[in-house]
Amino acid sequence: MASYTYDETGNMALFFIITVLFMVLVPVTLSQISSSSGSEIPSAACECSACVDKRARIRKREKGSLLRPNITKKSLFITFGWAVLGFLSYKAATTTVDNKIYDPFEILGIKSGISEKDIKSHYKKLSKIFHPDKAKLTGNDTAESVAARFVEITKAYKSLTDETIRKNYEDYGHPDGRQEITMGIALPPWVVEAHNNVWVLSFYGIIFGVGLPALVGNWWFGSRSKTKDGVFTQTATNFWKALTETSDVDDVVSALSSATEWETMAPKSSTSSDALHVLEKNIEVELGPRWIRTRQQFKRATGKLDARWDSLVLLYAHLLRLPIEDPVLQKRQTQVLLQTPALLNALLSITTARNWSQPSIAAMRLHAYLAQGILPGSLGARWAQLPGMKKGDIRALPATSRDFADVISHLEEQKSVLAEDARKAVERWGRVEIVNATFKVIGERIVTPQALVHLILKLRISPPAAVKATESNGKTGSENRPTVDPDEEARLYDAFLNGAKDVEDFQSSTPILGSAHAPLWPSNHKPGWWIVLADAKSDRLVVPPMKVADVPFVDPTRSKDYRLYKIKFQAPPGTGLFTWRVIVVSDTYIGEDAAQDLQLRVEEFTALSADEQHREDEISDPEEDTLAGQMAAMRGGSVKKRKEESDDESSTDDDETAANDSSSDSD
Repeated sequence: MASYTYDETGNMALFFIITVLFMVLVPVTLSQISSSSGSEIPSAACECSACVDKRARIRKREKGSLLRPNITKKSLFITFGWAVLGFLSYKAATTTVDNKIYDPFEILGIKSGISEKDIKSHYKKLSKIFHPDKAKLTGNDTAESVAARFVEITKAYKSLTDETIRKNYEDYGHPDGRQEITMGIALPPWVVEAHNNVWVLSFYGIIFGVGLPALVGNWWFGSRSKTKDGVFTQTATNFWKALTETSDVDDVVSALSSATEWETMAPKSSTSSDALHVLEKNIEVELGPRWIRTRQQFKRATGKLDARWDSLVLLYAHLLRLPIEDPVLQKRQTQVLLQTPALLNALLSITTARNWSQPSIAAMRLHAYLAQGILPGSLGARWAQLPGMKKGDIRALPATSRDFADVISHLEEQKSVLAEDARKAVERWGRVEIVNATFKVIGERIVTPQALVHLILKLRISPPAAVKATESNGKTGSENRPTVDPDEEARLYDAFLNGAKDVEDFQSSTPILGSAHAPLWPSNHKPGWWIVLADAKSDRLVVPPMKVADVPFVDPTRSKDYRLYKIKFQAPPGTGLFTWRVIVVSDTYIGEDAAQDLQLRVEEFTALSADEQHREDEISDPEEDTLAGQMAAMRGGSVKKRKEESDDESSTDDDETAANDSSSDSD
């Protein structure tokens, strides 16, 4: 029978806490280290002065200062956790554990199993050495310690001179013989003491009666109040009602103002409210009647100018590049801007669910206007992306300017101070190029109705500076490009086509654009692109858009400087020639969309050769004696005929049947 004892010293509980802390702190610390480490893919960034200064401000804000360090909740938890772990480990290492079993053989310095005569002889020798009257004090010895030592030796001697006690020590290691099993519980005894029952029960009641239900309830009701995109369900409902099939960018901005998330960002001080009122007046001066109509439409839809209207004011202030002096209002504007991409993605999910092409592309392009801080529809919005460009600089540009290279040439001719920064920005400009776009059905030379089609795109970034340099050299860029092995290229293409990934793995160290030119965006901005396949005639999406990133730069020194992307969809049920348009929309750069018209010809199944049709039948048609074959036959579909038995097998069966009949007759 086992007896249970509680931890009198608390050492077992101490080791238990150390183990749990170690198991929690190690993965959390490793995740913190891995998140701060850089990507394996080499990345580039915009090197204009505005972007360099912004990255320096972000690093300073994230790092903090000596007097005001930037301490996050996660870093505070890690620091405090390791400090507690170190303290508990030190305490466990320095705590004296007195749980040694009393062993008289060890005290006398003899082995078990010797005779009683030898024990007495050895005791006499020790008495001559350790008896208080004969022992000599040396070192730190005192009379009391010598007397205590002799008492311990005498006690051990008397224990071993008793035959029963000595035998119990030798057989069971205990003077009383066999002992029951003792199991320790890693709880100090005060936890189960009667006078502490109220406090212990109160603690458990708070944890399991209040804390756990509150945690589960918060998770449950929080998950029910939000969609899978992470926005409130009421926000998604407002987006659903606010958008139509013909909604443009302005309509998308108005729809954003109906988000419930803005109500959680209400100003908490009168100073911020006053500064917000002044900011609204400045917006009205810039937009005039357009802003008045926007205010009237908002009041008509909501009934009052609440916190959602305040967020819309901050959004327009960013698009108009109006300065904000109030630090509280600056912080709130940053929160509004960082919240906007999630709301736009939720809005995009609603428009793509309806297959609406125009509002979907408008929502995608609004990402770029927000990243650059430019009002949609404003004069020279494309040129305003360059660092330091003002309205006067844009008006002074020649009407013949068609590309950034023309603008930079004009600035250099005018010896403008903006020319150098503009050139640096254009050198890392995220202009995407569609190298090739094709439709492909695996294993088939034609596309049949409802076949699984793959849209394969080859994309790369071609900055205007690189294109201009190629044109000035009088070369297309492919003349000096190293030759590629056709067999190796075909092998990689087939492997990607038949693979499960929608994005090709990087085959080289070609750098990607890590931080785009977006000096007015409050955080580092990594560019991305949507691949949209739309039907221009019906203004509908053919398939939901696909978001991609990490597109490599053009590099004439490499045989392959593009990356493969694919979108899978089902071909139309009818035959014919379908003219579609693939558009690559940037979420960072205004006016830098790439587009290409594509044609998908869907042909009848009979256009396949006899061998191809037979192979298709062998793969897809079920056998007639199976359940799937019977259901297909009822629907009028084709099924495989059951193989007829051979003559040999039939004759064998007939012979067996005849033999059985003859044996029954003889009986």
